[in-house]
Amino acid sequence: MPETLKLQINFSGGAELLFDKIKKHNIELPSVRKYLPDSKAEKWTIRELLVWIKGNLLKERPELFLQGDSVRPGILVLINDADWELFGELEYELQQNDNIMFISTLHGG
Repeated sequence: MPETLKLQINFSGGAELLFDKIKKHNIELPSVRKYLPDSKAEKWTIRELLVWIKGNLLKERPELFLQGDSVRPGILVLINDADWELFGELEYELQQNDNIMFISTLHGG
């Protein structure tokens, strides 16, 4: 098993504004045990990924992206171009080279 997990993370629909206006991030995650030693998780899930995103990519106004341990309502999450609801949402175990997209459907007016 590889030492790191390579992913592509994308933000759009205005969500990128919370991430220094950077839409595409190619990341490498260490073993989940190394990054979250108190976690009982054996593999990275979307739940652990959100903790990592908050600590490493999110630059401002976390309340506009996160609510509790999930994304706030109005943020569409796609895993390899399919709705995360098809994969178990927060419990989805991330796979090598997954493409995770966060799209804000909320627009001010």
